[in-house]
Amino acid sequence: MGFFKKIFSKSRPVPNEGGIFFSEMQAILGFAPIELNHYKRAFTHRSSNKQDENGNPINYERLEFLGDAMLGSVIAAHLFNEVPTGDEGYLTKMRSKIVSREHLNELGRDLNLIKWVESKVSAQHFGENIHGNLFEAFVGAIYLDRGFSYCEKFIQDKVVLPYVDIPKLEGKVISYKSLLIEWCQKQKKPFHYEVYEDNGVEGQKHFGVKLKIDGQIVAKARATSKKKAEEKASQRAYFAFQEKINKK
Repeated sequence: MGFFKKIFSKSRPVPNEGGIFFSEMQAILGFAPIELNHYKRAFTHRSSNKQDENGNPINYERLEFLGDAMLGSVIAAHLFNEVPTGDEGYLTKMRSKIVSREHLNELGRDLNLIKWVESKVSAQHFGENIHGNLFEAFVGAIYLDRGFSYCEKFIQDKVVLPYVDIPKLEGKVISYKSLLIEWCQKQKKPFHYEVYEDNGVEGQKHFGVKLKIDGQIVAKARATSKKKAEEKASQRAYFAFQEKINKK
């Protein structure tokens, strides 16, 4: 960690750079950005086919990886300090709830990061996870631009303080599908997810799911991936059987 702190602890002058992009980045961050190119990369979709002088691709995917690591480390440290009685399994589960794809998508939407995306692909073809991907890339850009301390402050201000409520998170469902399968297995109820293509008229590929329990269709759902459709159907089935599932 000392190596990284040494690299990014260097004080650099804030650039005298105007423009809407700089102003809006500063408004989102709560502090002045220094190297705007990091943030521009965080909004560059791979379809733009940009490359640097060495032929390396310029897009947000590598920043996603970095941002994911930063989020995980800051959240892990927060949980470690806030829940001294939590064992490894508990802490891992709680971190998964906080940095879930659903939650990251919510964070990206709240900041409206998609408005800055540079892409040759129409926004309607991005899929829901674009919001979470951009949020992770944005966090990665902060780390490269201002270092760990500023990155940690941003995560504390935008994620931990407004969203991390330990008691509420303890009761939050991570995966309705996993919960439903566990219940079916305990109750020795046969279940089956029947998946089929259901493209409709939107022009985007969709999948439909029929969830059967005890040979009866208990829920249907439709989404842009099999995984999402199964999760959505599981959620609907969960609420239909909630009283029985939660019964001790």
